[in-house]
Amino acid sequence: MTLDKKFQPAAIEQKWYDYWMKHKFFKSTPDEREPYTIVIPPPNVTGVLHMGHILNNTIQDVLIRRARMQGFNACWVPGTDHASIATEAKVVNKLKEEGISKHDIGREEFLKHAFAWKEQYGGIILNQLKKLGASCDWDRTRFTMEPKLSKAVVKTFVDLYEKGLIYKGYRMTNWDPSAKTVVSDEEVYHKESMAKLYYVRYKIKDSNETVTIATTRPETIMGDTAVCFHPEDPRYKHLQGAKILVPLINREVPAIFDTYVDVEFGTGALKVTPAHDANDFAIGKRHKLEIVDTISADGKLNEAAQIFVGEDRFKARKLVVAELEKSGQLEKIEEISHKVGHSERTHVVIEPRLTDQWFVDMKTLAAPAIKAVENGYIEFYPEHFKNTYFHWMNNITDWCISRQLWWGQQIPAYYLEDGSYVVAEDINAALEKAKKLTGNSKLTEKDLRQDEDVVDTWFSSWLWPMSVFDGFETREEVEYYFPTNVLVTGFDIIFFWVARMIMAGIEWENDRPFKHVYFTGMVRDEKRRKMSKSLGNSPDPLDLIAEYGADGVRVGMLLCSPAGGDLLFTKDLCSQGSRFSNKIWNALRLVKGWEVQKGKNENNLPAIEWIKNKMHKTFADLENSYETYRISEALKTSYSFIWTDFCSAYLEMVKPPKGEPIDEYTYKATVAIFEELMKMLHPLMPFITEEIYHQLKDRKAKDCIIVSDYPTIKEYKESVIQKGEVVKEFITSVRNIRNKNGLSPYKLLKAYSTSNGEYYQEFLPIILKEATLESLEFNSEGPENAVSFIVNQDEFFIETGVTVNVEAERKRMNEELKYNLGFKNSILKKLNNERFVQNAPAAVVDKERKKLSDAEEKIKLLSDALDKLNMN
Repeated sequence: MTLDKKFQPAAIEQKWYDYWMKHKFFKSTPDEREPYTIVIPPPNVTGVLHMGHILNNTIQDVLIRRARMQGFNACWVPGTDHASIATEAKVVNKLKEEGISKHDIGREEFLKHAFAWKEQYGGIILNQLKKLGASCDWDRTRFTMEPKLSKAVVKTFVDLYEKGLIYKGYRMTNWDPSAKTVVSDEEVYHKESMAKLYYVRYKIKDSNETVTIATTRPETIMGDTAVCFHPEDPRYKHLQGAKILVPLINREVPAIFDTYVDVEFGTGALKVTPAHDANDFAIGKRHKLEIVDTISADGKLNEAAQIFVGEDRFKARKLVVAELEKSGQLEKIEEISHKVGHSERTHVVIEPRLTDQWFVDMKTLAAPAIKAVENGYIEFYPEHFKNTYFHWMNNITDWCISRQLWWGQQIPAYYLEDGSYVVAEDINAALEKAKKLTGNSKLTEKDLRQDEDVVDTWFSSWLWPMSVFDGFETREEVEYYFPTNVLVTGFDIIFFWVARMIMAGIEWENDRPFKHVYFTGMVRDEKRRKMSKSLGNSPDPLDLIAEYGADGVRVGMLLCSPAGGDLLFTKDLCSQGSRFSNKIWNALRLVKGWEVQKGKNENNLPAIEWIKNKMHKTFADLENSYETYRISEALKTSYSFIWTDFCSAYLEMVKPPKGEPIDEYTYKATVAIFEELMKMLHPLMPFITEEIYHQLKDRKAKDCIIVSDYPTIKEYKESVIQKGEVVKEFITSVRNIRNKNGLSPYKLLKAYSTSNGEYYQEFLPIILKEATLESLEFNSEGPENAVSFIVNQDEFFIETGVTVNVEAERKRMNEELKYNLGFKNSILKKLNNERFVQNAPAAVVDKERKKLSDAEEKIKLLSDALDKLNMN
């Protein structure tokens, strides 16, 4: 079979993905093997693939494929999140376009539309992940609002309520006027914005005196129910018992005194609007102030405002300012910069609003979750994210979990006519509890009304590592797969999701939900800007896959992805990944193109031993990288070894002269090495490795690389590796001399060395072939005009037939001497550091001492060579 000159990813990728699916290689069921489990961070059901998904899911796939090859029962659970706010907004807009209001059709009919929308669009992102090569057990695909998972949400709500950890409270909350729902503190981001500070004069009743108060929100003035001063502020002590008139509406409000007021800030006077500011609400409670709520759920002024009723809050601000100017009550306006809270979902400015909501007592749940990370029972990679985790957990506030939406799990609270309520898993249980509560055995279901609100989406997501295994209904799967091995996620949801899952896992399974957490960084462009559609700097991942192949894109992402650090992504990285695919493909074409004849070429044995030993050292290096989740480093190590050592060095060493056959022993050894390298690379580049695995030899239907044994580390000899590296360096040095002197790569040259040659004998045939040398004579300096170089502390000379430019040679040697002196000083600095010598492993210290010895020998040889050159 003739191989294409270039690797053609599209056809190969679809072929192998279909093959893997057909043979159910991704499927996992509990058995006698040790499980290795990952649960996907469920993307929003509204979502489409973006670069963050590519990064996150590439890493998960690398880990799960490697575990599968290592013999674990690898289980990667996919699924999607119902995304309450985002999905409801999309369905509401769709209905609006059809002339339908959600309130006109009612909850039940609206949910039918929402589920229909989910069925039509909800699977898009998961199908897109298949293009990347994601080896999830697709039979296990879950959805956070499917019946079993919804039942788990209700069950845990009731459980926490009965433990006293869920309660209902009238609190100041973060209101999203666009989504018309409350959002939690974690769903609010603060943006630095330019604003105006308005200085407004308030009249003292029965006096000509006024008090100036500074505010950024004049549209809330109509909700003022007091003016507050510090009790020790001499400027206002005379106002004890005074009444003050609210501008524009002339409502009488009391002057009150509270130590909350900062005497130094503004004028030292504070307008108190309990309905529209959390601090004002606290003051209002202390002083038993009236609450006047002037802004409705849609962000517009209501009847309580008395003026500008029905106007949007920001338009009302302008109108109020104009009226204050007209009435002479606006003293001045200053430009300031301050942080304004925005909804993480809709990006509108948050409105502080008093509402009746359900809350979770988080301090109780947080305590054991803090300990689990403190004592290393759950490990973070990179470790520094523990500081972020601890800061939030130690300052945690109660979690507002109710949302004024219909798309989500309805809160299992059932109200009686008098406003009392019971919390139960279903209407039947609620009715029994209501009868017991009231002592009325004649109550029916019609006497109960379920809470209209739903729980926060994250209240279902925090159960994900347990609920995907139906852990709240049956025990078999959760006892086998839980805790999961690793969570791969972005650091930006450490509060929303990671911390809460830890709390939930400990609360309901008395165990960690995962052993390790690997935090990915943020994908940015080369200008360090976050990738987004609005900036036009975020490529479509499917377009990248079409252009560079899935393997090329995976390599591109991993080349720039240090754990926890920002990724500076460019398409050039995918191009580099594509070139790497072609490099490996060309190696296959070379090997497959050889004619094989029986026999064993002894000259190739040193090269075979060298590549095998270095391969096993590479396996050891990879093991360390994977254990510490340095996935980018694992990719770079694999890339470097295959490109530089296997393709560019080893294959050239053993390649027969053009037109000649290769011996069977070398061929079989090369194919075996190639096969091991494809196994090593498979988790990172699944498609090309599967194709090459099957191209290297005929195989049975289920003999696939995806379920083959991952390479194991065997003993390797550093001395054998070092000898091969010296040979590589020698060959490179000769080729550099050819290039500098304009010599043909095919011209046979003579070489000499002051060495006795013993170290080089076994590689000599390879050296002569690869360096294109007629001879290499030892114990000789060669002719006077020879060009010299140093390898492995040995001096070599090449007879070029070209007159040596003494000045140029002197300059080159001086530069090399300067470099080696600097290198020596850097090693001495390390070895003179007592802490390094005492704390570093002995092998590392010995390696540094060897480097020092080599550098000193090289400096001596260069100095001697320069002396000789200067004497001529």
